[in-house]
Amino acid sequence: MANLKEIRNRITSVSSTMQITSAMKMVSAAKLKKAQDAITAMRPYAEKLTELLQNLSATLEGEVGGAYTSQREVKKVLLVAVTSNRGLCGAFNSNIIKEVKNITDKYKGVSVDVLTIGKKGNDILRKTYNVVDNKSSIFDDLTFENASAVASELTEKFIAGEYDRIELVYNQFKNAATQIVKTEQFLPLAPIAKGEAVTGDYIFEPSKEEIVMTLIPKSLKTQLYKAIRDSFAAEHGARMTAMHKATDNATELRNQLKLTYNKARQAAITGEILEIVGGAEALNG
Repeated sequence: MANLKEIRNRITSVSSTMQITSAMKMVSAAKLKKAQDAITAMRPYAEKLTELLQNLSATLEGEVGGAYTSQREVKKVLLVAVTSNRGLCGAFNSNIIKEVKNITDKYKGVSVDVLTIGKKGNDILRKTYNVVDNKSSIFDDLTFENASAVASELTEKFIAGEYDRIELVYNQFKNAATQIVKTEQFLPLAPIAKGEAVTGDYIFEPSKEEIVMTLIPKSLKTQLYKAIRDSFAAEHGARMTAMHKATDNATELRNQLKLTYNKARQAAITGEILEIVGGAEALNG
């Protein structure tokens, strides 16, 4: 059994760790509220924009989306992996890395590159995959303008023929305790079938074609921004949950150490009493 000083040091160390994890939990809880409000407010707009674009595209004849919808033979794929800049958030980052591996295994005989958004994913994925760029700085100032710049860059790569397909891999925020790993096709656009389009009797000004070509770039920028926003909210939810569990584990460990310390202290006191009694008996004898 460890001596009393060692146990006291461990209790102090665990208590300090518990204070840190508790503080991190409260910080993430405060940030989560803001991030959750942002993604909750954005989702209806993004979903309606996508629905409108798909319905309009399905009612038009021929190749409407031009370069955005061109279906080419898939020879080169770009995966946009959205992780976090900081750790201590449970399996948040490792789930994305596993999903990237699964997708890469699916594309056998196809060249797969990775663009990372988040330092944690970049540090690990660059060891195994061809990481063409890292956009981790976007989390320093998460705005629609910064996300739009990345979306425009991705779109230019697809139109130029550098990649035949671009997919987003990120954690979708469901609630503070649940994150869902999502894989979305970014480009080319896949319009719904004509029979599934839901349209009313509208008069379009300008023409449907012009509206669609204006909406496509906006829709792509919104899709990427929503994915990053989703991941940002999911990160704080995952960190809050992880730090809550860490605090509970530290509390349990501290209580066990205190119990061990009291037992050792009681044993030491009992031993000293027995030595005193034994010495007194020897003197009397």
